[in-house]
Amino acid sequence: MKARNSRKPIAPPSITDAEWKVMIIFWERGPSTLREVVETLGEGTEWKPRTVQTLIRRLVTKGALSVEELGREFRYTSVFSQSECQLDESRSFLGRVFDGRLVPFLAGMVESEEIPRDEIDALRRLLDEAEKRQSESK
Repeated sequence: MKARNSRKPIAPPSITDAEWKVMIIFWERGPSTLREVVETLGEGTEWKPRTVQTLIRRLVTKGALSVEELGREFRYTSVFSQSECQLDESRSFLGRVFDGRLVPFLAGMVESEEIPRDEIDALRRLLDEAEKRQSESK
């Protein structure tokens, strides 16, 4: 077995919408071969195996996936967790669209979307915990 791209980049790379679909498979399945990813995508997309191969190759180049040679096949593994990528993407979005400010984003969502009660309760708990952590660190 020969591993490539074994060093983890400092931060998750920026990935496209199509690459996100592929990454979700690695986060759900764990290490996988091209064939396994193509099978998992199944009829959910109209992508040909060659398209999936190109997306995986780009993700390896960007440092989002590592690759290990297994005889004639390659096994790919996510370098970053889904939560790491989501957090990085969220920060990037907030920076670009809301000048890094969370309140205008949340205010817009709260005012324009129907939010289920359980999600409101979860948000309230998160804010309470954040406030508690900040007061403890002072």
